Amino acid sequence: MGLWAWLASPARSALVPVSCEGILRHVETDAGQRKRCKRWDIPWSVHFLTFSCFGRRAFLSKDRSRRWLLAALERARALHAFDLWGWVIMPEHVHLLIWARPETEISPVLKSVKQPVARAALAWVRREAPQFLPQMLDLQPNGRRSYRFWQRGGGYDRSMRTVRETYEKLHYIHQNPVHRGLADRAEDWPWSSARAWALGIDEPVRIDRGSFPDPEVTRF
Repeated sequence: MGLWAWLASPARSALVPVSCEGILRHVETDAGQRKRCKRWDIPWSVHFLTFSCFGRRAFLSKDRSRRWLLAALERARALHAFDLWGWVIMPEHVHLLIWARPETEISPVLKSVKQPVARAALAWVRREAPQFLPQMLDLQPNGRRSYRFWQRGGGYDRSMRTVRETYEKLHYIHQNPVHRGLADRAEDWPWSSARAWALGIDEPVRIDRGSFPDPEVTRF
């Protein structure tokens, strides 16, 4: 039985709890706001992840910051057990479509992707463009001051329940630049996986095509 056929079979439901009590992880962020981010770390889960720049500002409008992000994404994949199926970098936000292995928790994945970018960006701004620092300044109600590249909180995390939903999300990811008028065709935008899927190449980062679901399988 192939992997995706197994995922769609009753054998898989025996391993994934019907009730996810005990799997839900509460992550507290930013003591000033005490925001709680709920994540479901379910074995073999497919995640559609979205995270945004601080204040929805276009911090990802330059190739420099986009390359930082792709380098961090490659390092995160080496550190954590997940397959990358789709991605797009927009000027102010990022979408990822990943397949997480049973031992993988999403919060450490996101930390591995986001933290190096924030550090590189802040170091570069302090060194090369200190006049830009006010754009990154986060003044909290309790008086705490910090500089941010990313929006507070964990972003958006949706688990895919069907193969059709996974295909739809991949299409949505690739069409983001077209809908925003950044490209005429999805594969014309160099900062997404659309070109890799269309041309069968692994640039600028590798796509894990081998684990992508067969469309004949309807559910995970």
